[in-house]
Amino acid sequence: MSERIERSATVPDDLRGERFDRVAAALFPEFSRTRLQSWIRAGQITVNGARCKPREALLGGEIIRVEAALERDDAQVEPEAITLDIVHEDEDLLVINKPAGLVVHPGAGNRAGTLQNALLHHAPETERLPRAGLVHRLDKDTSGLLVVARTLQAHKALVDQLQARSMGREYLALVAGTMTAGGEVDAPIGRDPRERKRMAVREDGKPAVTGYRVEERFPAHTLVRCLLQTGRTHQIRVHMAHIRHPLVGDPVYGGRPRLPKGADDALRAALSGFRRQALHAQRLTLTHPRSGESETWAAPLPADMEALLAVLRAHRDAREGRLS
Repeated sequence: MSERIERSATVPDDLRGERFDRVAAALFPEFSRTRLQSWIRAGQITVNGARCKPREALLGGEIIRVEAALERDDAQVEPEAITLDIVHEDEDLLVINKPAGLVVHPGAGNRAGTLQNALLHHAPETERLPRAGLVHRLDKDTSGLLVVARTLQAHKALVDQLQARSMGREYLALVAGTMTAGGEVDAPIGRDPRERKRMAVREDGKPAVTGYRVEERFPAHTLVRCLLQTGRTHQIRVHMAHIRHPLVGDPVYGGRPRLPKGADDALRAALSGFRRQALHAQRLTLTHPRSGESETWAAPLPADMEALLAVLRAHRDAREGRLS
């Protein structure tokens, strides 16, 4: 399925001498530069009724016309009445606190029961947007905040912020081992050459940078705040494992649970029973696409992570009491 797009505009004097593709981006900001370039190459954006090369300079006064089909990526996805934890909602965007266990996008074996299915039910207008307005994602078993666009203009603005690395995304992660200080991991990430479902640090990977700082220490674990500067698949999970502090419960990169000396039965059960990566997208900051104001939202830790931290704190406090 697709939506027919028809737009036209006159090239103003202040864009005289600019390249065709840049003029198109300035005149039709609701569409991404990548989409516009694709339409230009296909002859679906014309100058005075004729095809034009993307790099060709314009003189001003020309009529730019768009006649294109906007493909709907979610044509096969059905709306479903799935309850959403909505942190913020307005005419331009939604901010959602995703629970662990909820898949974001439909895929092989899970065409239903996803966040995208839920969005199409709650906000039917997102049907005409790529991936129902989802501009970034969280792994199935990562909880926390996601932003969703409700209009093409908002979608482009949010994607631009992600690409410019101006959208702030902070995560709380419980990792194995005791960190002495915060730091930064600057290590490229790509597909693991031996196992294609995993990611790995590799020299020919895409640039990936994760900053982190210590929030709370335990005898054999650390709660850290991670700040994403890039958004690679499994980035925090891969980077923390790379510096030998894998996330607690991570079934792919975590390894066996690490127990502190003197761990009691409650702590052993809590660590062995935590079956997902202990990762929560806790804070989201962005520039609102309509108002231009910076806005921030936060989501409390989910119950399972809070329960695990409570056991870790009780063990730490008891241990320090014994040592004092």
